[in-house]
Amino acid sequence: MATHVVESRLSALGLVLPAALQAPPGLALPFAMVRIVGTRAIVSGHGPQNADGSFAEPLGKVGSDLTVEQGYVAARLTALSIFASLKRALGDLDRVVAWTRVFGMVNSAPGFVRQPSVINGFSDLVIEVFGPVIGAHARSAVGLYELPFEIPVEIEGEVEISGLNL
Repeated sequence: MATHVVESRLSALGLVLPAALQAPPGLALPFAMVRIVGTRAIVSGHGPQNADGSFAEPLGKVGSDLTVEQGYVAARLTALSIFASLKRALGDLDRVVAWTRVFGMVNSAPGFVRQPSVINGFSDLVIEVFGPVIGAHARSAVGLYELPFEIPVEIEGEVEISGLNL
């Protein structure tokens, strides 16, 4: 595979990977955003970010504070956040040879049941950027009563990677 294919696709779509997450003051993040174990990269939960690394707005619950469409956009921004963390950990997004598992969490208002429609924002972008073979993944999309910092979406996952980062 030619190098930087994924980054070329992102550029062609006019998408920019955000800077590393800017944690709120006084908050320690005592874990890795991406943990490489053999040929797997396990991705910690990410939320939607602005280009500067801050949390993207709007914040709140999908189904009351945000529409499904706004949640979908938040899930797309979360995908970009994860892509950025993978790039920092792997050096090259083309090292991703398969998206294996995705766990999508939606900050849901009582009675909201369209979590899969929200997390489709993530899945659609992964498939668009990595292609239908590499981007195909197993997935869960669940509703939670609260998410950290009132973010509307949090997503974690796992990818298979080529080569070792020695």
